[in-house]
Amino acid sequence: MNKLLQVTTEFPQTELWNDSCSCRELSYAIENGGCGATTNPVIVYSVLDKELPEWEPTIRKLVEENPSFTEDDLAWAVIKALGSKASTLLLDTYKKTNGQRGRISFQTNAKYYQNKDLMVKQALDLASTVENSQVKLPSSKAGIEAMEELTYRGVSINATVSFTVAQAVQVAEAVERGLARRKAEGLDTESMHPVCTIMAGRVDDYLKKYYGKSETLVSTEAYEMAGVAVVKKAYEIYKKKNYRTKLLVAAFRNRHHFEEFIGGDIVLTITYPWQKKFNSSNVPVVSNIDKPVSEEILNELLGLEEFRKAYDENLAPEEFQYYGAFKATMYQFLGGYDSLVQLLRKYMVK
Repeated sequence: MNKLLQVTTEFPQTELWNDSCSCRELSYAIENGGCGATTNPVIVYSVLDKELPEWEPTIRKLVEENPSFTEDDLAWAVIKALGSKASTLLLDTYKKTNGQRGRISFQTNAKYYQNKDLMVKQALDLASTVENSQVKLPSSKAGIEAMEELTYRGVSINATVSFTVAQAVQVAEAVERGLARRKAEGLDTESMHPVCTIMAGRVDDYLKKYYGKSETLVSTEAYEMAGVAVVKKAYEIYKKKNYRTKLLVAAFRNRHHFEEFIGGDIVLTITYPWQKKFNSSNVPVVSNIDKPVSEEILNELLGLEEFRKAYDENLAPEEFQYYGAFKATMYQFLGGYDSLVQLLRKYMVK
């Protein structure tokens, strides 16, 4: 039995998602117990880059049938088209689990990360794309405010661009407020499935880049466990406070990002190449979620100011968008959207 299927079989509380909307890649994930998928402009560009001949008829049809489309209109129509097709592979699971599994995440425009109202408006539109939708918003101060409002309106959110314990806590608290507002009005909450992403590998990436330029000597193992330490602290808080939101681990860079979370009531969203790596690995399938990061490594990490910001649950929401990993990821998401628009431009400007 493949490692991923073994994990999802022996620890059914540990969810596996495909970190892409490619149907071929999602089918592989589903064969290994996968029950979710995701989109964003970077992912959609990557899928089109590999599968463009398959999608060209759809793109040409959208252009032909919508002569007044702007490039942005076309980009979002294509994002919805890819997500909609992938959603069909998950719909049965969604229905069987009353919305607790089988969702496809659509991500709001990264350009809106400082504007609550724009994020809410677009999120409601994206949520209406398919029955089994989930909507990703950046965990900026404005984004978290939007998450509360969207939760109240019945949208299952997926908090993204998140790297810190404080972001995870603030997201969970916002969702709790939104759920309470719904319950007060007698509205359904049982079918909702909010999640909060922590991009564990991007925490590692940021610390490596930041301290690689300095005179500070950091061990390789400390770098590789930084994101794990952040997730484990957030997970402990989530369980203690019994938050409805479920933590999601993203941005896999090493085996720790898989094996350290086996057995957790948690979501692992993994790219196809890393799914293949883990399936061919010798990682033991045993529960490690409650195993703490070693005191030696944690003490080394706590000596780094930029790690302490990620580990501190009291970091102010106003500071979220200025954290280095947040800025680096937003630049990538904004650039990825630009690349997607440029790819599609040739179908409009002939």
